[in-house]
Amino acid sequence: MIKKIFLFLLILCAYQSQAQNDAAQQSIEDQILALQADVDDIKLNLNLSESKFKRGIATATIGYTVTIAGGLMLGRKNDELGKALLVTGGVTGITGTILMVDAFKYLGRIGKRRLD
Repeated sequence: MIKKIFLFLLILCAYQSQAQNDAAQQSIEDQILALQADVDDIKLNLNLSESKFKRGIATATIGYTVTIAGGLMLGRKNDELGKALLVTGGVTGITGTILMVDAFKYLGRIGKRRLD
């Protein structure tokens, strides 16, 4: 009778150990899936940031190039055109700079939803 009780307890402990291992395995799988979702979010935000940043660089470069060209025209026969280019280039350059700064908002989103 004692052997049967001992055998029953041994089987019960083995079953409980297996259940704990299954729970630990499930927990690890859940953590891996959560990490994969985080990595996917990071990749998405980096891609969004990169494309917007590149657009900002191109716009700012064009704008400031036009501004320089307008400044070089001042005091010559195309003075009015130079003034117009200064204003247009300045506005375009500032717009490009704003796009570049705005691109960083995607980097700030990385990991914020997990900080609960």
